[in-house]
Amino acid sequence: MIGSWRGYGADWTRRKASWLLTRMTDLIWPPVSPLSGEMVSSHGALSPADWQKLSFLEAPWCARCGLPFDYDLGEGMECAPCQADHSPLEHVRAALVYDEASRGLVLAFKHGGRTEGLASFAPWMARAGQALLSDADGLIPVPLHPQRLRQRGYNQSLLLAKALAKVSHVRVEPHLLARVKRTSTQDGKGVAARQRNVAGAFKIRESMLYKISGKSFVLIDDVYTTGATLKACARALKRAGAAKVSAIALARVIKPIDTTV
Repeated sequence: MIGSWRGYGADWTRRKASWLLTRMTDLIWPPVSPLSGEMVSSHGALSPADWQKLSFLEAPWCARCGLPFDYDLGEGMECAPCQADHSPLEHVRAALVYDEASRGLVLAFKHGGRTEGLASFAPWMARAGQALLSDADGLIPVPLHPQRLRQRGYNQSLLLAKALAKVSHVRVEPHLLARVKRTSTQDGKGVAARQRNVAGAFKIRESMLYKISGKSFVLIDDVYTTGATLKACARALKRAGAAKVSAIALARVIKPIDTTV
C-alpha cells in the first residue's frame, strides 16, 4: 500500500533522485553569476549587482522593430527607418540592450557554451515577445550552415528556441529552414554589406513546404544588429507562403558599439 501512496510513487523517487543529483552537482560546480562569477542561488541566476547592470527593453518602442523611444509617440507608431523599409518582418522584439554589460553574457553563451543562462533568457524573451507568441504557429531558430554547426557543436538559436518553447508552449520547428550558403561573419560589416552577405543564404526544405502556407512563425536569434539575417530568413518563409513572420532576439544593438557577436 505504501508504494501506491501518491507521495512515494515512482514519480516521487525520480524527483528525489533529481534533487540529490542537483545538490551533488552544486557542491562540485557551485552556481555562479555568468557575468561576474559571484556565487548565486542557482545556475543561470544573476547576482543583484549584475542584474542592475543589464538594460531590459521596455515600451514605448517602435511598433514594428521594437526600437525604444525616448517618450510615448502613440500606439502603432513606427521609427523612421521602419517607415521607409518594406521589411518582411511583421514585428521584432528583444529582451536586452546589447551593450558592454550584456555583451559578456551573450558571448559566453554563443561562443563559450555557457548554457546555464537559458533558465533566465527564455522568460526574458517570452516577456518581451508576449504579443508575438500569442498567435504563433511555431518558433523557427535561425539555422547555422552545417559546416559552422560542426565547428561550434551547437546552434545557439536552437537552444534559445527550445528554452522559449518550454515557457511559451509554442512548438519549435527546427527543420523548416536551411542555411544553404556558408556566409562570412557579419562582424564589422555595414548594413548593405550584411544584406549582400546573407542574400540567398536560406531556403525552405522542399519536404516541409506543406507546413508553412498560411501559418505564422516567430524567428529566434541571439542578437539583432541590422536585421539582415532575420529579414533574409523571413523572405524565404514569406515566399513559401507564410502568412506572418516576426522575430524575437535575446538582445539587440541600439547604439554603435563593438558588435562582435
